[in-house]
This record gives sequence, C-alpha cells and structure tokens, in this order.
Amino acid sequence: MKEATRFRWRVAFDVLLWAALCGFVVLDGPLDPNVWELVYGLVSVTLAMATARVYPAFALVVAMATALVISFGWGGRVAVWEFFLIVVISYLAGLRLARARVALISFFAIAVAGIPFAFLPSAGFDAWGAVLGTLAFAGVAPCLLGRHVRLRRELAQDGWRRAEEMESRHRLVAQEARLRERARIASDMHDSLGHELSLIAVRAAALEVDSELGDEQREAAGQLRVGAATATERLREIIGVLREDAAPVEPVQGDLGELIDRARASGIEIGARIDSLDNAPPMVARAVYRVVQEGLTNAAKYAPGAAVSVDVTSTSEATDVRVRNAPPPAGPLPGRSGRRGLIGLHERVRLVGGSLTAGPVGGGFEVVARLPHDAAPAPESDDEGIGQAARELERARRAVRSSLVQAIVVPLGLFGVVIGGAGVAFLAQWSSSELPPDSYDRIQLGMPHSAVEPMLPARQRTTLPSINVPPQPYGSVCEYYGAGRSWLNFNAAVYRLCFVDGRVASKDLYSEDEP
Repeated sequence: MKEATRFRWRVAFDVLLWAALCGFVVLDGPLDPNVWELVYGLVSVTLAMATARVYPAFALVVAMATALVISFGWGGRVAVWEFFLIVVISYLAGLRLARARVALISFFAIAVAGIPFAFLPSAGFDAWGAVLGTLAFAGVAPCLLGRHVRLRRELAQDGWRRAEEMESRHRLVAQEARLRERARIASDMHDSLGHELSLIAVRAAALEVDSELGDEQREAAGQLRVGAATATERLREIIGVLREDAAPVEPVQGDLGELIDRARASGIEIGARIDSLDNAPPMVARAVYRVVQEGLTNAAKYAPGAAVSVDVTSTSEATDVRVRNAPPPAGPLPGRSGRRGLIGLHERVRLVGGSLTAGPVGGGFEVVARLPHDAAPAPESDDEGIGQAARELERARRAVRSSLVQAIVVPLGLFGVVIGGAGVAFLAQWSSSELPPDSYDRIQLGMPHSAVEPMLPARQRTTLPSINVPPQPYGSVCEYYGAGRSWLNFNAAVYRLCFVDGRVASKDLYSEDEP
C-alpha cells in the first residue's frame, strides 16, 4: 500500500514538474519568437521528463544538447527554459546515477561538438562560451549536487546499518572473549579451591580415626570429611559446566619468573623488574600473570625481534603492571589483531576492580594495568564497540562532505579549464585572422579572388561588430579579417571583402565605435 502511494506521488511530482518546464518554454517564446524553437523546447522537455527516472543518462544528454541547439541554432542566446531544464534534469540525474561520469562525458562531448560551430561567422566564440558556461553551472554543478544529496542519504543509512552490525559483531566477540576468560577463572577456582577442599577432607579423615577423640567428635569429623568430598564433587561439576559453555582454554598457572624464562628461551629479549606478590590476593596475582602473558604474546606475534620491558610494582594497596615492546626491527607485521586477547584481559582486570589501557606508544605497543587489592568488580562497558561505530559514522560523514566539495570545486575548475582553453583558441584565431593594412590597401575593386588570396591571412575573423555594418552588395559572398586593433578592444574593427562572381565587389573598414 505504501509503495503504491509513493508511486502516485512520484508520478504527480513528475507531471507538475513537466508542466512547469513547459510553461517556461511558452513564456520564454515572446522574447525571441520562433515556432521551431517552441516546438523543439516542448519536445525536449517532454522527452527528458519522460525518461528522467528510467533512463537518467539519456535524459541528461537530451537536456544538455539544448544548450548547443539553442546557442548555435537560434541567435546565439541562452534561453530561460533551456537553463531551467538543464538544472532540473541534471539534479535529478545526480540523484539517480551511480556515478557522475555521465555528466562529465556529456559536458565534454557537447563542448567538443560546439567547436566547429564556433568558427562560423554567424556564431563565433561568444556563443561557444555561453554553451560552456551553461553546461558547467547548469549541468555539471546541479548533477554533482544531486549526487551529494544521494550520497548523504545513502551513506547516512549505510553508516547506521554498518554501525549496528559492527556493534553486534563486537558484542559477540567480546562475549566470547569474556566467556573464555571466565573459563580461565573457573579453572583457577577449581585448582585452588579443589586443592584446599581436598586438604580439609584429608585432615577430617585423620581426625575420624584418631583414638583420642570421642565418638561424637569422630562422627563430626566424618561428616566434615563427607561434606568436603561432596563440595569438591559439586565444584568439579559446576566448573565442568562452565568449561562446556566456553571454548577450551589453558588455565592461568605458574609464576611470572617461569613465564618470562620461557619467553626468553623462545628468543624474546626481555628486561624485567618484578616485585614480590606475596601481599597480593590470589585473583590479583593471577590477573598480573595474565597481563604479562598477553603483553608477551602480542609482542611475539606482532613485533618479532623487538625488545620487551616488564615492570611489576606491588604495594599493600595495589599492584601496577606495565608491559611495553619497542618498535620491531623490520617494521610491524601486516594484518590487524582480532583484539580478543585484550577483550579477555579487560574482563580479567574488571573482575578484580582494576583498570587496563593498551595502545601504540613510540612506535611500539604498551599494556598497562592497575590492580587494587581490595576492590569490587567494575561495571561492564561497551564503549569500544560504540567508539568504533562512531568512527565508522564519521568516515561516512567525511565522504558526504567530500562530495559537497566536489559539487562546488569541480564545476568551477572545469569551467576555468575550458574557458582557458577557449581563450587560447580565441587568441590563436584572432591573431591568425589579422590582415595587414598595406595588404588591404593593395586590394583593388575588380581584382579576381585568385589574385587577392595570397595576401589574405589563413583564417577569417569570427568576432564581428554588430552595428555600423555597411550594406552588402547583392549576390555577394563576404569575408572578414582583422583590422589591426588589439584583442583587448572589444569594439575591434574589421575589414570586409565582398566578392561577386569571384571578383572584389566592395571593400569596407568598420567597427562599433566608428559610424
């Protein structure tokens, strides 16, 4: 139902826009009465609007072609309806075309097609300059602006969709890493608590057979032994469930000295300064082990050959850990870490109420943790996933801003380049159409064209005065040449030579500022 409503609104909008453009064609007619221009305008508007949605590239070519036809076909002017048609169709094409290449190709094709017409005496470079200006500012600029609007809408939608997908992926990865770390913690609990409960059961069994105790005491010791054994079995079952929920992991065990010695044996150069952890709680000590383990693993994986420093400072209140690797001799390895180890490390540190930072420092990488000895677990945070989503959205916004800059800079640059080229061509044509005054004086009435031709320049002048034009002899063919004025003088004079039956019938010098 919604799609049908949208379709009807689109059709109604296109019809209203078509009617408005046709109105411009009709209203613009009295300014330059020409039946064929009126017919051409109505046909162009109808054809462009009928194909604008399904074939936007074709509609754009039809609209841009009107600049060439109107400028060189009907008096070398820019019609109002032509300008509005190009603006509207170009903007709609920018909204619907995947690339702006069609607009640029159409611009250059029509600009090049207009070059031969610019050499006609009835048109000249002024008309071609009008075509270029119309195409650049009414064609290319609105098309790039429409492209910017489309990219802004699409990138905003895609940016939010990518942000949501990335947050979902991040949550899954983080959840997996947390489960793995909790499985490690479960293994630690099983190893430590199971050992303690086993000792309790052994001591209770010894008391149960002690002859110096009474029956009641031996019975209580037996109950204690059974309870310890039951607790050990229940602990084993619970830890087994936790281990089944997460991927298999190696429990955190051993001491820092052994960990560092194994890393050195594998070829890592390590400088270590480690305080005693006797005053640290067992969970904090295991967290210290995990921080150092993850730091050494990252250094070996992403910075092979780099020296590593390990600093562990412990007081009665907290333990600070810093693992830092220097830049690798051969540069960092390509690729990107999945960050699962760091996510799990964050979880380990969070559960003891500590804080963890990890990131590049001085070309290397540093992992720093502060672990208080008596703190509750910190609340969970998903700032990293949100931050990644925000960065992705910011990249989309930068792309939109870039398309807006292109919509402004490209037409201006394009117009400047083409006008510069047109200016060079104009100067070349101007200088190559100059007739020296002494050559003009040697031309006499009645001379045959074959005798005059060697004295004439290679080109004719195309920019001609529009007033003070002398009458042209009947049945004559006239040629126009420069009269020695500077190209900076826009009221430049010209020599006109008119030929009848191949002989000079008249020769005139005239300009706009000389009656």
